[in-house]
Amino acid sequence: MDRRDFLKKGLILGGAVGASFFINCKKTIIAQDKGNQDLLTDLVAIKGGEPEEMFDKAIKELGGMSRFVKKRQKVVIKPNIGWARPVENAANTHPKLIKRIIEHCKEAGAKKVYVFDHSCDHWENAYKNSGIEKAAKEAGAIVVPSGDEKYYQSVQIPKGKKLNETKVHELILDSDVFINVPVLKNHSSTKLTIAMKNLMGAVWDRGYYHGNGLDQCIADFCTYRKPDLNIVDAYNVMMKFGPSAGSPEVVENMKYQLISKDIVAIDAAATKIFGMEPNEVWHIKIASEMGIGNIDLDKLRIKRLTI
Repeated sequence: MDRRDFLKKGLILGGAVGASFFINCKKTIIAQDKGNQDLLTDLVAIKGGEPEEMFDKAIKELGGMSRFVKKRQKVVIKPNIGWARPVENAANTHPKLIKRIIEHCKEAGAKKVYVFDHSCDHWENAYKNSGIEKAAKEAGAIVVPSGDEKYYQSVQIPKGKKLNETKVHELILDSDVFINVPVLKNHSSTKLTIAMKNLMGAVWDRGYYHGNGLDQCIADFCTYRKPDLNIVDAYNVMMKFGPSAGSPEVVENMKYQLISKDIVAIDAAATKIFGMEPNEVWHIKIASEMGIGNIDLDKLRIKRLTI
């Protein structure tokens, strides 16, 4: 399928607004102060390469990993490792991306790098079948079990409207840097799962979310702990039957990647890639209304890269 066919189906640019997001150069690095990276880029969108290649170029545009990870710090990386599926099914974050993020953290001087997710399938099978455990260990990370409640500590969420307390994995509480690395895909309950939804894998009791206003709970948790960096894997995208049952036949090889500190902005941009509007995904809309991040992409400084 060529680019013209993708545009017709709305799978890449999501209509005129999506096209504006990826093509409008007015939003591409208008500030000139090279000494202050915060003035330069709110979000990097890159397409056309392999996961590790795209990350190398995209993180450079945000000032390099040393902007986020300092020497001797402990880093926790939270991919989507929810399902015991191979990489071709696009149910989990791409292992090549996770490996490269770890390598960048190590190069920046991280003391320890941890990888975990509270998997929906049995965690040992999900870690293995996704390819993430092997990739993470090869890069020198510590892969942490997640299937025992003893690893989760109770916390209060004062600004939550539905979610006022929960149990969070101790790595989130103890590490210096928190990096969130979701995969973009269809979801039967929330339409899409991206960065905010991925944080459900940081808590113990996901059942509470489903019984007490799923979208509101997803947004509520972000008032407690927003990641220091969000990296959306949209290399292979499950277009239907998510979050787990998609076969390779419903996976589009889009070759996109997004990076931002703003968890709402990155979800809004990823929604455009999928071919939807951010306000169609309720937890993104709710999070914007709560002031968690910026849903209006026209107000962001976006760097667009093509390989």
